[in-house]
Formats: sequence, C-alpha cells, structure tokens
Amino acid sequence: MLPAALLCLVGAFTAACDTLPSTTSAPTSANSAQVTALPDGVTTMPPGPAGGVSVSGCEASPRPDGPLPQPGQMPAGSTMERIQKRGYLIAGVDEDSYLFGYRNPSPDPKAPPLVGFDIDFVREVAEAIFGSPDKVRYKTITKAERISSLTSGSVDIVADIFTVDCERARDVAFSSDYFDAGQRILVNQSSAVNSLADLAGRKACAAAGTTSIQTLANPAYHVVPVAAVNWADCLVMLQQGQVDAISTTDLILLGLQVQDPYTKIVGPRFTYERHGLGMPKGEDDFVRFVNGVLEKIRADGTWTAIYTRWVGDKLGPVPAPPPPAYR
Repeated sequence: MLPAALLCLVGAFTAACDTLPSTTSAPTSANSAQVTALPDGVTTMPPGPAGGVSVSGCEASPRPDGPLPQPGQMPAGSTMERIQKRGYLIAGVDEDSYLFGYRNPSPDPKAPPLVGFDIDFVREVAEAIFGSPDKVRYKTITKAERISSLTSGSVDIVADIFTVDCERARDVAFSSDYFDAGQRILVNQSSAVNSLADLAGRKACAAAGTTSIQTLANPAYHVVPVAAVNWADCLVMLQQGQVDAISTTDLILLGLQVQDPYTKIVGPRFTYERHGLGMPKGEDDFVRFVNGVLEKIRADGTWTAIYTRWVGDKLGPVPAPPPPAYR
C-alpha cells in the first residue's frame, strides 16, 4: 500500500483522493470515522452470460489492396482522400493507459501531446496518409466510448487497446491483429491471490466497456466485478483496499505495475485476445489501407521497434508481430 501522499500521484491521472464522512450515524466528534470515497462512475456489475465473451471467429479483416499509395496522393474518392483534404487524422485514444496512451511528460513544446504504444500506430497511419506523423488530432475517450465514437463519426480511427470480439465486430470494423495479449490479475504484493480461482467471492476491478469486465462477470468465476471509468481508478481502489485485484490483459497490467511497484501480476492468462485498430463500419477502403500500413511495419522492423520501446522483455522475450488473418 502506498503512503497517502504518493497515492494521489500514482498514474498522475486520477482525482480519487477525496474522503467523505461516514453517513451511518450523525457526527459526534472531530474524530468521527471517515470512509474513503469511491471514484466517480464506479459500479458493481451484475452476472453476465455464462459463455463469457466471444473473441474467436471474428478476427478476419479485409486484405490490403496491393502497395500503399504515396503519402499525399490518396486515391480519388477514397476515405483516405477525405482525411487528406481535411488536413489531419482524428484518432480516438486513451490518455490514461500508461505505456499505451498517456500524456507526454516532456516539457518540450514541440513534443507530441500523447505518447505510447497505441499512439505510435496512429502516427504510422498519419505518416502513410500525409507523409508526416504529426498530422493527428487526438480525441481522448473512455473505454466505454470506443464504439460510440466510431458509430457517431466523431473519429476516423480508434487506437485504444481494442480487443476484437464478435459483438463489437457487428458495429465497427477492425484492422488485422496488431498485438496479442491475455487476461491476468494484478494484486498488492502482500496478497494471497495467485490465480483466478482465488478471486472467488472477492472484488476485482476492470474498466467499464471492456471485454475484461465482461469476462469477470461470467458467473462461473464467482468474482464480484467492479467497473470503473478508467484503469487509474482501478489502481487507486486497489491501493485503498476497496477492491482485491485488477484484472485485464497483461500488457495493461504491466503499465499499472510499473506505476506502482508494490503490486504484482499473478496467475496464467485465462483469455487469449487479438487487438485491432477500430474504424467505422462500411469504410472498407480505409480498413484495407490501414492493414497495408500494418503489413509494411511488420515487414520493415517498425512493429518490433514499437513493441521494444514500450514493452520490451518485461513479459518475456519480444515476440514476433502477430500474423494477420484476412478475408
């Protein structure tokens, strides 16, 4: 458990450090018991489908249409030309997931406003369209807003640790797989929890709108799933003893564990999840283009460089890029 002074600093994204007085009885003295407030938007999930989340059978994505066009010379009438004429790519991203998408701590005014694994992939798409990775306007979204930001047309692309699953694939289009991960568990160093089975009857936090919280709601696991707006809220609740664990894919847990070294990642993966860049349904030309970008960076070593920069060997040897599945 971190000291209170550090608790409010971990993650640098959360405002969950206020306390509220107990409401079980009228105040009796200046020493009345205090209870720690939960972050805004926290809910306990009801049990979900016994089968959990379907993350297999929906991973095939449209095949690239041959070589990529030259930057600045997008095909006439294409989604990419529309983006090119606008002058910037609009990307829905997270600013709260350390290592994936978060505020750049650099004081350099010319530095990108956001950095991370997902941000680097957005920059590669912008580079392919414009010849410059900086022609991006970032729209920060919560995990629960990823689909609605695409269906409403408020963003061109979502790069936000987006697991490809069959329910989502009915509403949005996904690129080919650009990284693989699996759900595990983060607990305090002193915790006796070592596996999913040990979470039976205990509270485990995940972000709302994720496959992780849906998996925890599977009644077969007997977990009490607590949904938060973002991962920083989950981390604060773990530090404050309001939940027993955080559970999501191991790459996200790594970012949380780096922020709080008094935590540990435990147990084997109990899901296998492919991740894709999200795009609006019906824009197959853009999906094919993005898949062409991913093909290029898998082949030229850029994918490995991005993974090494942000994850490295912290979860084992640097893997090869995941192979695409096309239809």
